[in-house]
Amino acid sequence: MPQVKAYAAAASDADLKEISIERRDLHDNDVKIDILYCGVCHSDIHAKLNDWGNAKYPIVPGHEIIGKVTQIGSNVSKYNLGDLVGVGCMVDSCQTCSACEEDMEMWCENGSTSTYNSKDKFLGGHTLGGYSTAIVVREEFVLSIPQNLDIKAVAPLLCAGITTYSPLKHWKVKKGDKVGIVGLGGLGHMGIKFAAAMGAETVMITTSEEKAKDAKRLGANSVIISKDSEQMKAHANSFDFILNTIPVGHDVNPYLALLKRDTTMCLVGAIEPLENIHGANLILRRKNLAGSLIGGIKETQEMLDFCGKHDIVSDVEMINMQEINTAFARVQGSDVKYRFVIDMESLKN
Repeated sequence: MPQVKAYAAAASDADLKEISIERRDLHDNDVKIDILYCGVCHSDIHAKLNDWGNAKYPIVPGHEIIGKVTQIGSNVSKYNLGDLVGVGCMVDSCQTCSACEEDMEMWCENGSTSTYNSKDKFLGGHTLGGYSTAIVVREEFVLSIPQNLDIKAVAPLLCAGITTYSPLKHWKVKKGDKVGIVGLGGLGHMGIKFAAAMGAETVMITTSEEKAKDAKRLGANSVIISKDSEQMKAHANSFDFILNTIPVGHDVNPYLALLKRDTTMCLVGAIEPLENIHGANLILRRKNLAGSLIGGIKETQEMLDFCGKHDIVSDVEMINMQEINTAFARVQGSDVKYRFVIDMESLKN
């Protein structure tokens, strides 16, 4: 089995360091990818720190992968050598359950295989992600990348992009809708870009007055400062949809008050307990509080094609692989606009 370079953490309190890992020999439906760029997701940090209690070490993070096809199995039909492709948060699923049959592999009833930190059904142990020079993935979980986009800035679309695109599409955001994006970070900045491209009146909702200018640069029509009770009151019962990207537990009640009757606020950031939710904020106008994960492979490809049509990419800061530990610290300090992307050439040298 081929050996490739990677960056891994040996424990939750250890820095990521260079190691050598194995990739499987190609099966008939496999695609081998030379990784060019890999995005840095906050989930990578949570996983490395074992914040969710399921980390497997050594952990090689990375699920926002852009690369070129260097080898294909005998049954591969969608990709050729040299194709520009991507790999997101999943690399396998059963393909036979009701969720997979409906193109929602992320909810595979038999358990989807995450790009890293999942059981590796081929090699044993656990899957190892995109902080590496190459990866082998079954054809069904490889994505085509639009040629007109800056491929460095495409990488975060494979997580941050689909995480925000999917709920906007699921709740049928359309031209003329008033859509709120709560929180301006890696997810929120993509939410603004997508909602604006869908034709919605896009409103940034933030605690920071300093972020107002940047929100408008990204496509927001206006900004509400959520700490200003008068501003919040002026927009009560007026939103058709709210995408809440705040990454930690918080009080959702002030944001629920902004929704119209029979509309929804969707959470995509806070994978942890929320503060008390006042039932009246849901009951009195039949409002909905929902959640969303990523999207299936079909929807992720749809998102990439939408980005190609509308020239949408993430705002990124490029780093070398050797800077990853500093980058993790900066993400934790909210010191990035808005996603780090690793130039994997720095690991190959």
